[in-house]
Amino acid sequence: MKLLIPVLLAVVLDLVGFGIVIPLLTFYAEEYGAGPVAVTLLMAVYSLAQFLMAPVWGALSDRYGRRPIMLFSIAMATVCLAGFAWAESLVMLFVFRTLHGAAAANISTAQACVADATTPENRAKGMGMIGAAFGLGFTIGPFIGGELSVHGLAAPIWFAAALSALNLILAVVWLRETRQPDTQRPTRSIHPAAFLRVAKHPVVGLCIVLTFVMTVAFAIMESSFTLFAEHVRELDARMVGRMFGVAGLTMIFVQGGIIGRLVKRFGEGPLIPVGIGLLAIGLFALPLAPPIGAMTAVFMLMAIGQGLASPSLHSLISRGTSEDEQGFVLGTNQSMSALARAVGPTLAGWIYIGGPSWPFYTSGTILALSVFLGVAAVKQRRTNA
Repeated sequence: MKLLIPVLLAVVLDLVGFGIVIPLLTFYAEEYGAGPVAVTLLMAVYSLAQFLMAPVWGALSDRYGRRPIMLFSIAMATVCLAGFAWAESLVMLFVFRTLHGAAAANISTAQACVADATTPENRAKGMGMIGAAFGLGFTIGPFIGGELSVHGLAAPIWFAAALSALNLILAVVWLRETRQPDTQRPTRSIHPAAFLRVAKHPVVGLCIVLTFVMTVAFAIMESSFTLFAEHVRELDARMVGRMFGVAGLTMIFVQGGIIGRLVKRFGEGPLIPVGIGLLAIGLFALPLAPPIGAMTAVFMLMAIGQGLASPSLHSLISRGTSEDEQGFVLGTNQSMSALARAVGPTLAGWIYIGGPSWPFYTSGTILALSVFLGVAAVKQRRTNA
C-alpha cells in the first residue's frame, strides 16, 4: 500500500486544483461576457472531455505504463490551468477548460495504479482511499478558491496552476511504475451498446439508471448554484467557497463515520430512497432559504442525502455483479456518471433562463420521482440477487 501514497497525493492535489476553480468559475467567466448558458456549458465541456478521455488514458496506461501517463496528464493540467488564468477571451476559456477536463480524466489511470498495487482482498480499501482523496480535494479546494478570490479572480487559478506544478515535481520524484503484465483492470466503455447492456442488467440495471438520473439532477443544481448565489442572493466567490467547503466536510463526516453504522443496522437498500428524499427536500428548500445560515443548513442537508444515497447505491451495484462482469459493469457505470455530469450543466443554463429558481425545482422534481425509482431498484436487487 505504500506504493499508493504518491498516487493518492497526486489525486488529492489534482482535485484541490479542480476544486479551487469551482466557486469562482461563474464570476470569472462573466468577466468575459458569458451568460448563464455559456457559464454552465463551460462546466459541461470539462466533464464531456473527461468522459471521452478516461478510457483513452486507461488504454494508453495499459500499453505504455501508468507512470508516463500520470506525469503527462499532470503536466497537461498545469499548462491548462495557467492558460485558463492567462486567457483573454471566452473562446480561450473554453479551449483550456476542455483540455483540462481531458487531463483530469487521469483518474482512470490512478484507479489502475490501485488495481495494480493491491490484492483482491484489499482492493476495495484502496479504491476507498481514492474516494477519500476525492472528498478531501473537493472540500479543501473550494474553500481555498473562495478565500483567495479577494486578491482577484485570477489569483486562485494561478495558485491552482502552481499547485499542479508542485504535483508534477512530486510525481516525478516519488511516483513509481505499478503496471504488471497480468494486471486486470475494470473496462470502461463509451459505446451506446454498453450503456444499454448495463441498464438492462437483471440485478442492478435500475441501480445504474438511478445513478445516472441522480447525477444529472445534482449536476443541474451544482452548475447553476453560483449563478443563483451571485445574482439573487448577492453572494461573492468567498462565501460560495465556504458553503461548498461546509458541504464537503458534512459529506466526509457522513461517509467516514455515520453511514457504516447505518448500513449495519438497516442495510444499504433503505438508505437509498431516504438519501434521495433528503436531496429532493434540500433542492426545493434551497431557493427559499435566506443566506447565509439557512442556505448553509440546506447545503448540509443535501450533503447528508448525497452521502447516504451515493455510496449505498455503489455498494449495491458492486455486490450485485459477478466477478467476471464486475469490471465491465462498474467501469461503464463510471462512464455513465461522467456523461451525466456533462448532460446536467448543458441543460442547467437553459433552465436558468426560465427563472433563477427553476434549476433547483427541476432537480428536486427529478429526485422526488427518483425516490420511487430507488424503491424499485432495491426491490429488483433483492428479487434477482
